Amino acid sequence: MSDENQSPIPKSSTSTTTRRKLPLGEKHIIGFLFVICLLLTGFLGSMLLTLKCLAIPDLRSVANYAPLQASIIYDRHGHEVDRIFTENRTVVQLDEMNPLLPKAFVAAEDGRFFEHPGLDWFSVVRAIFANVRSGRKSQGGSTITQQVARALLLSPEKTYIRKFKEAILAWRIDTLLTKEEILFIYLNQIYLGEGAHGVEAAARVYFDKSAIQLNLAEVALLAGLPQAPSRYSPLKNPDLARGRQRYVLNRMAEDGYVSAESARGAYEKELNLRTVHEPYAAMNGYYLDTVKKQAFEILGRPLQEAGAKIYTFLDQDLQQQAYNAVGSGLKATRSRQALKGAVSREVPQGALVCLERKTGKVRAIIGGADYTQSPFNRATQARRPAGSIFKPFVYSAALENGWQSNSLISDAPLAISGRKGSTWQPKNYTGQYHGEISLETALVNSYNTATVRLMQHVGVKKVHEIAKKVGITAEMPPDLSLALGAVDVSLLEMTAAYSTFVNNGRRVSPDFIDAIVVDGQKNVVPLRAPTLAMSPTVALQMRMMLEKVITDGTGKRAAGLVGKSGGKTGTSDNNRDAWFIGFNGDYLAGVWVGHDRNQSLGNTESGGRTAAPIWREFIGKTK
Repeated sequence: MSDENQSPIPKSSTSTTTRRKLPLGEKHIIGFLFVICLLLTGFLGSMLLTLKCLAIPDLRSVANYAPLQASIIYDRHGHEVDRIFTENRTVVQLDEMNPLLPKAFVAAEDGRFFEHPGLDWFSVVRAIFANVRSGRKSQGGSTITQQVARALLLSPEKTYIRKFKEAILAWRIDTLLTKEEILFIYLNQIYLGEGAHGVEAAARVYFDKSAIQLNLAEVALLAGLPQAPSRYSPLKNPDLARGRQRYVLNRMAEDGYVSAESARGAYEKELNLRTVHEPYAAMNGYYLDTVKKQAFEILGRPLQEAGAKIYTFLDQDLQQQAYNAVGSGLKATRSRQALKGAVSREVPQGALVCLERKTGKVRAIIGGADYTQSPFNRATQARRPAGSIFKPFVYSAALENGWQSNSLISDAPLAISGRKGSTWQPKNYTGQYHGEISLETALVNSYNTATVRLMQHVGVKKVHEIAKKVGITAEMPPDLSLALGAVDVSLLEMTAAYSTFVNNGRRVSPDFIDAIVVDGQKNVVPLRAPTLAMSPTVALQMRMMLEKVITDGTGKRAAGLVGKSGGKTGTSDNNRDAWFIGFNGDYLAGVWVGHDRNQSLGNTESGGRTAAPIWREFIGKTK
């Protein structure tokens, strides 16, 4: 390396370096080192004779380099959302890096890499000389090839036997692979701090960009990390990292990889480091957990070992809006209860699902108030009483049997004889009854007695058939209690069932994953084909009635959006569950609010008051 005054980037005038001078002349040292070189040369020959006596590892793991790689999850726009790994690594080819990146590492770690045969005795002698003069181990003599041998084939203990094996292996690797192949392995294997293995992962960790997008300043900073990744981490010790960056830039200029002017310009360039944070855990955790589960089922092996690129239908803008809407809705619910002095010790939970109504692509999903506190997904894993959210399927069955939306049904009080002399008397939510009314009026206002009577006429079996066709998988009761939603369903399942009403009678299946790429092979995960659940005519009539739920009925708190909206409220017994599922524009969304321990939300909480405003806030921001 050139003298300080000739360096492209001089050290700061405030920096000082002290060395302990030894009472030994340089001539004596050089002579001593010459003798050592002669001894080493002879010793190498004798050690080669003992090679067969040592357990030298097989080189096939180097030639067939296949390290553990992170699996990466991307959103609908191709933006990275999460990584799953044992070692955070993404293997990239040399032509997928900034061309200066390999040169920077060579300049910093092994300037004679392209000249020596895996071992660099000149560097070893230079290191010994520097260490003797400084009185401490200030330099190492390991080549890049030796570092590859050490990382892939040897244990970490520091012994002379291991060092000897490392030298032999480096020489053999150099005869087996080209310099470019060795450099490819090194740049993908090297640990660069903050959990990043290899230059691609490091570029993402430190700069939130790929290795090919790095500029010279960023390249030099990464190349300065191998000596001590934690010590030189720009996230922990920015001043030390800058000092190491300066060293690398000087070496690159001296070796002719960049001009002195470019090196100075890079050193003066401000670094835009990535802010360290948990990757969207609170907001995206529920969606990502579902994706990981499905990807594992598709691949049949742990994602930590697969090195897969998983492309999803996640829309992070919609996800953020869903997160905000659920959060503000739950806060409002708790505030209302606080005013009445009826706040439960348990925080109410909420869930939201958003589907692209024509395709079933899941664009957003929130499964609880806070994923970091409770990763249990109440949108997919929880099964709760459906309540009135189930009623549209009773009316669909009636329309399939020839009834019309203007057909009349009685909403008078009703008593149904049960087993062992018991009597069931379903009641309307308000306690009021309305005589002869149309099916449309009964559904729009969610009248219970009219709905039970309608199911008496249609038959339990017919309602079962419709419910199964729209995708309800739960075991349903064989009696009229089903008319009022006496079946436990998941929010995702029920929201997908409502797609029937906005797709001419065809139900779409909710899908999360678009494609998975493994080893360069892209496997598109086909969308499941829609299934016909009811006639287009019945679906159209149901859609028109659901639109009136919002304009004239129990869903008025969801009104006021641009374009036609439709949906249905639902409230289970004792106000334990509040539901709203509705459609507007391209989207179909469902909302659930309740307590994990199944206690009441409060006497005044209902699907219309509690869930519908969350739906409206979310859907209103999807435009």
